[in-house]
Amino acid sequence: MPDITLRPATPADVPLVLAFIRGLADYERLAREAVATEADLHAALFGERPHAEVVLAEDGGGEAVGFALFFHTFSTFTGRPGLWLEDLFVLPHARGRGVGSALLAHLARLAVERGCARFEWSVLDWNADAIAVYRALGAVPMDDWTTQRLTGNALHALAARATR
Repeated sequence: MPDITLRPATPADVPLVLAFIRGLADYERLAREAVATEADLHAALFGERPHAEVVLAEDGGGEAVGFALFFHTFSTFTGRPGLWLEDLFVLPHARGRGVGSALLAHLARLAVERGCARFEWSVLDWNADAIAVYRALGAVPMDDWTTQRLTGNALHALAARATR
């Protein structure tokens, strides 16, 4: 394992977390979609009801070189929680040194410790390097499933149809 220290993010790390999110958005060619603010992240990560957690990876010199943002899901089929990895990003100069694998192993351990039946995430189909790493770890694609998403006007239109 590389000389990497993993630690939970603190409220003081919110600007760093946002910088990692923006770095990931640039890498994924989705910068226009990264509209989160520090206030949004502070509320989501450290507010009254936190919705997600972040683990930071620091190199031997104490530089933050990667992060993973995750949250719990629930499987009705297993009757147990799952862990969903929303984002994982390693700075370009730190790639290939095991930082991403260390973050994934850490989250897998958390999933086991927390009684999760699953550890899941999505990957863009063009990201062959990441897919190769995931396959080497034993991850398998969910070929029969597609992600569905409602946002913006469509989300609000459906919500307006709900009865109270």
